[in-house]
Amino acid sequence: MRSAHVLLLAGGIVALCLGSVQSGAGQEKQKEKKGAVVKLDGLESRVPADWQEEPPTNRTRVKQFRLSPIADDKDNAEVIIFYFGEGQGGSAEDNIKRWKGFFVPPEGKKIDDVAKVEKMKVGDVPVTYLDIHGTYSFRFPPFDPQAKTTLRPNYRMLGVVFESKKGPYFVRIIGPADTVAFYKKGFDEWIKGFK
Repeated sequence: MRSAHVLLLAGGIVALCLGSVQSGAGQEKQKEKKGAVVKLDGLESRVPADWQEEPPTNRTRVKQFRLSPIADDKDNAEVIIFYFGEGQGGSAEDNIKRWKGFFVPPEGKKIDDVAKVEKMKVGDVPVTYLDIHGTYSFRFPPFDPQAKTTLRPNYRMLGVVFESKKGPYFVRIIGPADTVAFYKKGFDEWIKGFK
């Protein structure tokens, strides 16, 4: 009888230890599911966990993320943060105009029919936000006049000019329209979350 109690007690201790180990493993998995923290001029905000960070492909890119395609979309969406230097890169208006120039509106529409511009503040930072869709004229490298242009129909871009003290920073998510629509809520929450 006494050995049965000892076995029960030992079994309980093992179960408690295993539960504690599993709980610790669960907490580690929760930590792993958090997205990267992005810092801009001392402000920071965490990206959604499903954004996959990639090494920047050129020196003007501070960060870039790949977002997996949704439903029937074939291409990834991409989030890119550009920085050209303090006070460099042009005004918000210049960039909005340039970004609109990347798109061809659907037949019978003008570019301003498919583009919405909003001004807001994130904390004390003035932000200009463009939401545009249509056929995207993809050119890489973008500033090379000899680069080949590929037309990508049914694309969408959310472009942000983030005018912080040492900015501006230029943030874009671009990809197939349905994929960008899927990630838009997380993108908006991330932008508005900078503190």
